Parts: sequence; C-alpha cells; structure tokens
Amino acid sequence: MVEMNFKVEAFEGPLDLLLHLIGQLEVDIYDIPMAEITDQYMEFVHTMQEMELDVASEYLVMAATLLAIKSKMLLPKQELEIDYDTLEEEEDPRDALVEKLMEYKRFKEAAKELKEKEAERSFYFSKPPMDLAEYDDGTKVAELDVSLNDMLSAFNKMLRRKKLNKPLHTRITTQEISIDDRMNSVLGKLHQQTNHRLRFDELFEEQTKEQLVVTFLALLELMKRKLVEVEQSASFADLYVQGKGEELS
Repeated sequence: MVEMNFKVEAFEGPLDLLLHLIGQLEVDIYDIPMAEITDQYMEFVHTMQEMELDVASEYLVMAATLLAIKSKMLLPKQELEIDYDTLEEEEDPRDALVEKLMEYKRFKEAAKELKEKEAERSFYFSKPPMDLAEYDDGTKVAELDVSLNDMLSAFNKMLRRKKLNKPLHTRITTQEISIDDRMNSVLGKLHQQTNHRLRFDELFEEQTKEQLVVTFLALLELMKRKLVEVEQSASFADLYVQGKGEELS
C-alpha cells in the first residue's frame, strides 16, 4: 500500500479528502478501487484519533459509507438463470458516491476560479465619487445627436409594438391625409404641452400603417425645416420631440 502523509487542515471535508486520495492513487473517479480508497481513508481517520483530534461526524459518516460500499462489492454475486428479455444493468454501489464527488469537484473548481478572479480584482483600486458641484457653471449638457437610423429604429420598434397590440378583429376605413396636414397636427400636439415636448411614440396614435408612415414623414419634414428637434438623453433611451413654438410658414 502506498504510504501517504496527511495534513488535517488541508481538507475541507470528507469529499475533499476522497478527491485527494483518488488523485494520489491516480485512479479513475468513475471506477474507484474501493478497497484501496477505504483503507487510505480509514488510516486518515485513525491518524486523527491517535493525535487526539476531534473527528467531525461527517468524516465518520463517510467512513461508514465507504465500508458499506466496500462490503457490497466484496459480496459474491448469486448465480441465477438469466432472462435476457428482462435483463437490466445492475446498479453499481459506487454510483451515488461518484455523483457526490463530481458535484463537489465542480463546485470546488468554480470556487477556485472565483478566488482567482478575486485576487486579480485586488490589483484594481477605485475611489469614491467626488462632489463636482463647484465645477457646475449651469451650462446645459448637450443632448445626444439623433441620426436618421435612430429615428428609423424607433419607428420600426413602434410598428412592431402596435402590431402585437392590434385587435384580432377590426374595421379599416380609408382616410387620405396630406403630409402638410399631419405636420400641422404634430405641431398642434406639441403646442398643447407646457414644455412643447412629447415622447416620440406619443405622436403616433393612429391605427393604420399608412397614417403612421405619413406622421413619420411629416416629422422628418419638420426636422428638416428646423421646426422641431428630436433629442435622446442617453444611448438606447427614449426619443423626445421638442417643438420650437413656431408655426408652418
């Protein structure tokens, strides 16, 4: 039998000890030689007792489990007539133990990886946020530039949302409306607001796709004429339409 020296403080529990023994013996965890592993494990427990150390109950429970598995594997198998039609694979007494060991091994490896990340993070230093009020000169932070792609993306999202919310049964009537009329309608909605400002999708209350497209084209024309501005406070934030309080000429 291979002689082994144990350091009690190196093991976090019986499963940790078993993984250590399996590694020392260089055996397959799915084919554990129960005789050798059990003997080595019992030697460890006896060493702890001889050193008058308190042996945790979990170590004793595992010792009893190993002895039980070892006994089952040493029992002679009964010779029975084999019915190959109903033959099932015989359960290995080690299966439950192997399952626990593999689960523990996964958690141990994950803990090791987290420990390494913690050590790596320890080399980074941060400072608490500073009060920058004294540097505030009252200048308004410029809104992010809104491109045509941002407008089209917001319009497409609104179309998909309205399609999902569309009733199963509806009656559609044709109503033609010009872009100029829609431009006046958009400006009218903005003027009704205290700050002449509305969220982008609040301008699209129409239920037909044709009306939504006309409203979108009207909004683009208003932007071109610099009668409205479209603002966005941050990336991926909602778009807001800001009127300048002017009428169509």
